[in-house]
Amino acid sequence: MLEHGAADQSMNFSEQVETNNSIGEPPSFSYAEQTFLFVSLVIAAILAAPVAEAQLGLIGGLLGLIRIQGTLFCTADGNMGANGTATPVFPNALVQLQCGGNVVSTSTTNGSGMFSILLDPLNYILSSVLSDCNLKVDTPLISCNSSLPALGGLLSPLRFIGNTALGALLSVANIIPAGFRFVS
Repeated sequence: MLEHGAADQSMNFSEQVETNNSIGEPPSFSYAEQTFLFVSLVIAAILAAPVAEAQLGLIGGLLGLIRIQGTLFCTADGNMGANGTATPVFPNALVQLQCGGNVVSTSTTNGSGMFSILLDPLNYILSSVLSDCNLKVDTPLISCNSSLPALGGLLSPLRFIGNTALGALLSVANIIPAGFRFVS
């Protein structure tokens, strides 16, 4: 017959916790179990980090993101027309962010004509983006409306509209197109 100590050693972890809790004692965990729990919680916290921090790292999250977003309309100048919200949008258009004449990022408009570009603040300074960069659309305007030009594209400077705080550590600088114009 097993002695009382041998019976305790043969119990699995959940039985031991139930036994300890049934007599009002808090569960006791070994050093290995405590370490496993701590590592599991750290991994869960890392996996739950916002997408922006996952893309740009913790330092990028501390400094703040730069987000350029807007809606491209299917007009001769890419801006909302006299019809206001009835103005058709420009879906599937390639929007390029050009800085110093070089394409540094791209986005394709969705079915609602919207695009969004995120920049890593470790590589770009907000003031430089605003002064040295433009949005360019080379997708032919005729692809969204047959009465628009087949050659040429759209170009827009950028305008800063403010910051958005996301939690305690993340700040997003919001930039929009200042107004597209047709370029041939």
